Amino acid sequence: MSQAQPTSTGDERIKTRSRFREALIRPELGGIVGTVAVFVFFALFAADSGMFNSQGVMNWSQVSAQFMIIAVGACLLMIAGEFDLSVGSMIGFSGMMIAIFSVTMGWPVWLAIIVTFILALIVGAINGIIVVRTGLPSFIVTLATLFILRGFTIYLPQTIERKTIIGGVSDAAQGDWLAALFGGKILTGLFQWFGDVGLIATFERGSREGQPVVDGIPMLIVWAILLVVVGHVLLTKTTFGNWIFASGGDAEAARNSGVPVNKVKISMFMCTAFCATVFATCQVMEFGSAGADRGLLKEFEAIIAVVIGGALLTGGYGSVLGAALGALIFGVVQQGLFFAGVESSLFRVFLGVILLFAVILNTYIRRIITGER
Repeated sequence: MSQAQPTSTGDERIKTRSRFREALIRPELGGIVGTVAVFVFFALFAADSGMFNSQGVMNWSQVSAQFMIIAVGACLLMIAGEFDLSVGSMIGFSGMMIAIFSVTMGWPVWLAIIVTFILALIVGAINGIIVVRTGLPSFIVTLATLFILRGFTIYLPQTIERKTIIGGVSDAAQGDWLAALFGGKILTGLFQWFGDVGLIATFERGSREGQPVVDGIPMLIVWAILLVVVGHVLLTKTTFGNWIFASGGDAEAARNSGVPVNKVKISMFMCTAFCATVFATCQVMEFGSAGADRGLLKEFEAIIAVVIGGALLTGGYGSVLGAALGALIFGVVQQGLFFAGVESSLFRVFLGVILLFAVILNTYIRRIITGER
């Protein structure tokens, strides 16, 4: 008599997810959907306004790059389970220190930039040390740093120069090797060729006749792409990236597994300070001046970009690529409203609406991941 073969059945303890739910828990999903929706919207309502010609693309690319630079640092820190509300003030402070060191004190610009980065990293480390040593919420610690840095940013130029805007950085930066890495352009020859063969528009009259309206890629955009690539590789391809996720997901379990949680968190605070200073340096080199009001509200814009990109406010989950897409959405919308002839103040309304939507979506995703109801 032949023996009946056992019927293969799935383990009842294993819960399978539908492909739809698997797609939902990808952190980049919200950023991808939002990016597609924004581009489709402005393609329909602002296509004839010049938004998608070479100059229009460069405009919103530069704005997006600004958001991207600070979003990378904010994303890594949020995944590690912390916040930094001092990012905007760090932008203003770093830019002002570069101007004071180079213009007022007469230092070489390269030295002013290096010393400013060192100061920023020290402030970031102090934020991290206070948070991990005292157990205070990073929200409170960095809120205090926000006011301290903003106060110094206003006090120092008023005391030294009797004004809150210091110019002359462009003249001081002439021929400086390090300044060119933050304020120059690349691929200028290629863009000139694009203009010569008619791929992009050129000036038809005046002193710039024959030159392309877009004459290269600003270093601001180069820095944004570089930081996104480095941040993505760090987060997804390295052991340290796993430590970042573990530190934000369950810090105590991570410590028990040998993860140096405190060092990870302090490093991420330093990372946000570094990204803010990159932004500030590019901004100072572009405008040739530093202002005490630079960077206002940038910390919130960075956090919103990260949340749109799929990061959970509770930590342990997120994506640098998603944050970059969130930043791209910001840049396109901010410039797109202008091209579409919409009142620019509505950009803030958009930020509030999309933040609320992103938080609701991310809360739903967290429940899927954790199995909560």
